Amino acid sequence: MNINDLLRKDIMIMDMKASDKAAAIDEMVTSLEANNVVHDAEMFKEAILKREEQTSTGLGDGIAMPHAKTDAVNEATVLFAKSENGLDYAALDGQPTYLFFMIAVPDGANDTHLETLAALSRMLIDQDFVAQLKDASTPEEVQALFYQEEDESLEGSSEEKSEGENPDDERPFVVAVTACPTGIAHTYMAEDALKKKAAEMGVDIRVETNGSDGASNALTQAEIARASGVIIAADKNVLMARFGDKPVLECPVSEGINNAEELITKAMNRDAPIYQADETSEADDEANTSMSVWRKIYKDLMNGVSHMLPFVVGGGILMAVSFLLEGVLGDDHELFNFFNTIGSNAFNFLIPILAGYIAMSIADRPGLMPGLVGGFMAVESNAGFLGGLVAGFLAGYLVVLVKRWFRGLPKSLDGLKSILLYPVAGLFLIGFFMYFIIGPVFSTINTGMISFLEGLGTGNAVILGALLGGMMAIDMGGPFNKAAYTFSIGIFTDTGDGSLMAAVMVGGMIPPIAIALATTFFRNKFTEEERRSGLTNYVMGLSFITEGAIPFAAADPVRVIGSSVLGALIGGGLTQLWSSAIPAPHGGIFVIPLAEHALLFMVALAIGSGIAGIVLGLWKKTIRT
Repeated sequence: MNINDLLRKDIMIMDMKASDKAAAIDEMVTSLEANNVVHDAEMFKEAILKREEQTSTGLGDGIAMPHAKTDAVNEATVLFAKSENGLDYAALDGQPTYLFFMIAVPDGANDTHLETLAALSRMLIDQDFVAQLKDASTPEEVQALFYQEEDESLEGSSEEKSEGENPDDERPFVVAVTACPTGIAHTYMAEDALKKKAAEMGVDIRVETNGSDGASNALTQAEIARASGVIIAADKNVLMARFGDKPVLECPVSEGINNAEELITKAMNRDAPIYQADETSEADDEANTSMSVWRKIYKDLMNGVSHMLPFVVGGGILMAVSFLLEGVLGDDHELFNFFNTIGSNAFNFLIPILAGYIAMSIADRPGLMPGLVGGFMAVESNAGFLGGLVAGFLAGYLVVLVKRWFRGLPKSLDGLKSILLYPVAGLFLIGFFMYFIIGPVFSTINTGMISFLEGLGTGNAVILGALLGGMMAIDMGGPFNKAAYTFSIGIFTDTGDGSLMAAVMVGGMIPPIAIALATTFFRNKFTEEERRSGLTNYVMGLSFITEGAIPFAAADPVRVIGSSVLGALIGGGLTQLWSSAIPAPHGGIFVIPLAEHALLFMVALAIGSGIAGIVLGLWKKTIRT
């Protein structure tokens, strides 16, 4: 497919009437609807405006590329429009915009369409080509210019590729990642701008693009290690842990287009902050060790948990408020029903969202729908939180298997993969396993686990509470912490019992509060800077933000972690001894009034924090002045 297959001359607007941005968007959307490119103009316009809210698509140099990927589009199309006098499109350079490329892409667009749109974006970096487009007066001239530019691009591509694959060890070398929210235009324009400017400067560069079809030209660990610096020109999250201890420049994708020379110069001279990777993040370690397998599983799990948490927190707190209102107003009051309905509806999404985003982390976008359905079937079959976890991982790996099955299909059928083959095969497989195997098995396991927890004696409940509380303090936001928190959310989701949430919350609050107490009452054991930082830990601890303790744990891991775990074990166990329960999964001191036996929860928090703070203060060595 060439660019002119998408850049239809019959819908071009060679003399745009609009005089401002809003009118220009309306004029282009109207043309797309009139020519049956979109079937829902309002939905498409809404997607265009949503993209504009993130960053203006007025790129500067007289060019704008408004774009959207949505179900409202019938077929991938690019509308070319030209304004003779230019108009204010809120361009990044503040100058009038003359040339417009409105890109309409359906959600199921195939790789060929996306590659063609990427090529279009790259062409618009060529200033001479843009000048010729401004002078064009007919649709035929516009198409002829694109045919010519496409031929020239093909001639130069093989030479560029060979140069990129054989970098000169004597020349400066930098790496970059480009990405925009929709991954259609800016991603590839920034890539091309960086490559062209690097060639002019005599600098070797490797650019990874995070487009709408996923990451391409992925950077290797060897390339990252060799690079003088890293450029992240992105308006969405990219995998960052792999850049630990490297100078990293982070900027909007538009900076990659408009300020390529400055970025390359800074990266080449290491003029950038050193990136400190979160040690719990997933890095692209090429060594196939058993640890890398577990880290991959952890990353996939955390992708599900992180997307689930807003539903947990929002729904959980509103449900907790409803319980408070129930006690005051009764369960037939409209206000109770209002808060309870909203919170319950949010909670209904927990397991499907968890499963869907675990599957998406494993199999990219084709995994999302089977994962969501698998999670929903886990809820419907009473397989609970554990069944949802299994559904997410199973759906992800089943879709990976489906992708391998269809890998050998003719290239002409590529367009059917994402829109037909992957969804149908993935849904059938996860549906089969959930209906006949996972649902029944985990329904039995879930029922047995709930019965076991309900039948726990006081002694065993205290032990479990202490274990969960201690796990929250072991790595303060790492795998042990997240495992305890996720387990407690699962019990809370399946039973509505917030007792284990109380153990987890107190265990997460104790480390920062203990540090704050130690820096207050054992001042000669800490530096002035540590004492100032310690004060902020009162706020973080009371807000259930365990990570406030991490800087202290990194500087003195044995004493800080040891004392924190001791205090968290005691606090977690006391919450179960005194039958405390928190009907909300987050919030710290702000949701304690909603707790069962709230005063005893506060006593457990005070005892655990006090013991941990005293042990840390006595254990630390006095600073010699």
